[in-house]
Amino acid sequence: MKRLFNGMVGAVVLAGAALGVTAAPAQAAAVEYVALGDSMASGPLIPDITGPIGCGRSTNNYAHELADKLGANLRDVTCSAAKTKHMTEPQSTSVAGVDTGTVPPQLDALSASTTLVTLTIGGNDVGLVGVAEDCINLEPWATPCKGEFEDEVAQRTAELGPRLSAVLDGIRARSPQAHIVVTGYGLYIKPNGCWPLQPVLPTDANFLQGAVNAMNSVIRQQTTAHGGTYIDLVTPSAGHDACQSGSQRWIEGYVPVNLAAPLHPNARGEAAYADIIHSALNA
Repeated sequence: MKRLFNGMVGAVVLAGAALGVTAAPAQAAAVEYVALGDSMASGPLIPDITGPIGCGRSTNNYAHELADKLGANLRDVTCSAAKTKHMTEPQSTSVAGVDTGTVPPQLDALSASTTLVTLTIGGNDVGLVGVAEDCINLEPWATPCKGEFEDEVAQRTAELGPRLSAVLDGIRARSPQAHIVVTGYGLYIKPNGCWPLQPVLPTDANFLQGAVNAMNSVIRQQTTAHGGTYIDLVTPSAGHDACQSGSQRWIEGYVPVNLAAPLHPNARGEAAYADIIHSALNA
């Protein structure tokens, strides 16, 4: 009976081939995409905000833009003020000092079926926004802030390496099949700055962007060591820093001229980052 059944199946296949009938191609499974990270990824104050209000998670952040391009199923758990520890610990959130609740550890969003992960993390570990705020200087003859913060920032940057390594190990353990994409941070201010448009002295402008670049170097090294894809956002950001006009900048300055948080990407920047990541995935 088994031999007869196999013969019948073979006859049907041959008949179909003779008639020019071919099997329909299997439909590709949708990308199961989880977005992790801090406010650079969440897009605070960019309309519209979704999810926990304290996370400032925009529907126009790079994760949503990228998911649209990929036709992916997105789970966005990015959250403003997140640090590497919040990948595995709950995070308390607030808006203007008002408690807005606690969100779960971001890695809880991952599963064995996750096929794409994007991650932007480290800026809050190093504390660069706070340092940038402390470096505001309205007097061109004042003492630069570099000397006050240089050693502290260098120490925090060195400490980021093992923390990020642990995060990447955690992602791989939870989602062994996922393509892990880690972004650096962009070009915030051009060489020597643009005082007084952005109120930091030239020496401090170079110090602050240099600190971003040093942090990016740690992120790149850890990403490469863990088999991920590192996305450089500094190079393609040339001509789009906070010193540029409102229609050209991807990152806002101390006083935003587009809807976005100070010293954070605007909607144009988030869309550009999505394009850059998409191109890297296609390559």
